[in-house]
Amino acid sequence: MKRYWWKIVAVVFLFYTIIMGFLGPVPHLPVLHETIRNLYFHVTMWFGMMILLTVGLVNSILYLRKSDLKNDILAAEATNVSVLLGTLGLITGSIWAKYTWGAWWTNDPQLNGAAITMLAYLAYLLLRSSVEEEQKRARIAAVYNVFAYVMMVVFIGIIPKFTNVDSLHPGKGGNPGFNTYDLDRNLRLVFYPAIIGWTLLATWIMTLRIRLKNIQKL
Repeated sequence: MKRYWWKIVAVVFLFYTIIMGFLGPVPHLPVLHETIRNLYFHVTMWFGMMILLTVGLVNSILYLRKSDLKNDILAAEATNVSVLLGTLGLITGSIWAKYTWGAWWTNDPQLNGAAITMLAYLAYLLLRSSVEEEQKRARIAAVYNVFAYVMMVVFIGIIPKFTNVDSLHPGKGGNPGFNTYDLDRNLRLVFYPAIIGWTLLATWIMTLRIRLKNIQKL
């Protein structure tokens, strides 16, 4: 039981997120209205994605320092699961956009930055599959992973803040944003457990993939 406590926490928090996400009370903010419930899915999945991408970055740097293939495998699988979360985040974000902005996708700097980030990490996965020699693949992938992480920071965290285009994304262009969410107690009670739940689930999937990879190497 001591070894699996965090998996139990993941399951409990995700059940809690789903139930409260659809049935719990939420503030009726302008523009967002009931779609604010997607906060528990879209935003928290991306939080989990960025946490695992950071894990991948750290292990890529460790590989460049130590040349230990364990770090390469961990970096690869962390990125694999991050891409899954990012894809789910794009899908839920597109649904959110349809019901708040009237379109599945808009020429929005925040959305475009997210799409470019996902393409950069898909390129990382393609790069890994195109190099057969193990150590060479690990070195090239580690260097590219550092580059991709910097791209994520630039395209998601920096460019949308300095663009002259008014973003429709929550928190941009005068729209209700996370600072507004954070003031609401009901949202806080679900939002933070949701981040923990999605991140633990992603970690669970990552550990299963690492175990499978190690078995395949035997």
